[in-house]
Amino acid sequence: MKKMSENLLNIIKFGFKSPENFRVLAGKAVERFFDEKGSLSKEENLKWIKKNCSDYSEIFRNINNKLWEESLKCASELKLKANNVLPEIGYDLGGGGIYPVLYFLTKLKKPNRIFETGVAAGFSSQMFLKAIYENGQGILYSSDLLYFRLAEPQKYVGILVEERFKKNWKLFIKGDEINIPKIKKEIGKIDIFHYDSDKSYRGRAFAVKQLEKLFNAGAVIIFDDIQDNSHFYDYLRKKQIDKFHIFEFENKYAGVIGDL
Repeated sequence: MKKMSENLLNIIKFGFKSPENFRVLAGKAVERFFDEKGSLSKEENLKWIKKNCSDYSEIFRNINNKLWEESLKCASELKLKANNVLPEIGYDLGGGGIYPVLYFLTKLKKPNRIFETGVAAGFSSQMFLKAIYENGQGILYSSDLLYFRLAEPQKYVGILVEERFKKNWKLFIKGDEINIPKIKKEIGKIDIFHYDSDKSYRGRAFAVKQLEKLFNAGAVIIFDDIQDNSHFYDYLRKKQIDKFHIFEFENKYAGVIGDL
C-alpha cells in the first residue's frame, strides 16, 4: 500500500511539472480505454504468429556464424550486468527487446542512423551503441518516457548503457508523441528502426505513420511484443509486405521486416 501511494504521488508530481507531462499522461489514459482493436483477436493473432515463427539462431548462424557467436557473448555479458544492477533499484524497469539480434544486425549492416523507441533499462540501447562503437560509425536516436512512477526517474533510463558509448547517442525522454516529431527534423533517413515503447495499437500506428517515409529502401524494421495486438499483421497486409520474419525471444515475439 505504501509503494502504491508513493507511485501515485510521483505520477501526480510528474503531471503537474509541465503541460507536456500532463498531455502525455492524458494520452496514456485515452490509449488504455479507447485503443484500436486490429483485424485479429488476440487468440487469432497469436495463432498466426506461431504459424510463422522461425528459429532466429539458425538463420543468423547461416548468415555469419562467427558474428552470431559474438552477439550471443555480448548478450550474455549484458544479462549478467543487468542481474547485478537492476535488483538494486527495487522497481521493475522491464526486460529488453531481442537484443542479441540488434547487435548482430548493427554489426552486419553498419547503419548510419538507427531509431529506437523504448529505452527502459537500456538493453537494446547498449547493444546498438556497442555495435556502433565497434563499427566506427553511426548514431542511435532513442525515444523514451521517464518512469514517472519513480521519484528521480532520469537516473534509471538507460542505466545499463556504458558511458564510453554515449557520444553516439541522442536520447529524448518526453514520450513518443513529443519525441518523434523532434527527431524527424534531424535524423534524415533511417537504416534500422526498432519499436519497443507504447505497446498499444494506436501507439504503434502513430510511430509508423510518422516515420515510414524516412525508412531507407534497405531498412530493417523491428517490432517487439507483436503478440499484444495485430498491428504487425495488419501493417504487413496494408503494405503488401511478404518478406518478414517472426522470432520468439524470452517468451515474447518480435516481427522483423527487411533483408537480413
